[in-house]
Amino acid sequence: MGQVTITIDKREYVIACENGQENHIVELSHILNEKARMLSSSIGLVNENMMLAMIGLLLADELQDIRSGVITGVPESEVAKADAALAMQIDAQTNRIVELTKDLKSF
Repeated sequence: MGQVTITIDKREYVIACENGQENHIVELSHILNEKARMLSSSIGLVNENMMLAMIGLLLADELQDIRSGVITGVPESEVAKADAALAMQIDAQTNRIVELTKDLKSF
């Protein structure tokens, strides 16, 4: 099992992944970090849970646009690739929220 440290909104997260997927996870984290920077610049400082939820909503919105055909002129293979990448990002954020929830329950 591989492991990689990513940074989103100046916060570091250690992510477990399949061996060989480390670079892919880092690339995906750049997308999340860009969303976080965009949100931070427009709304200011928010807590980690809120930031992760808002990033997830932005990605879900983009995914819905792709699925509904709002984004046109994109080859179907690229749509499938984007769909898979967004699904992985949403899964990663869901896992992070679950971990944060476990941490909160220990208090």
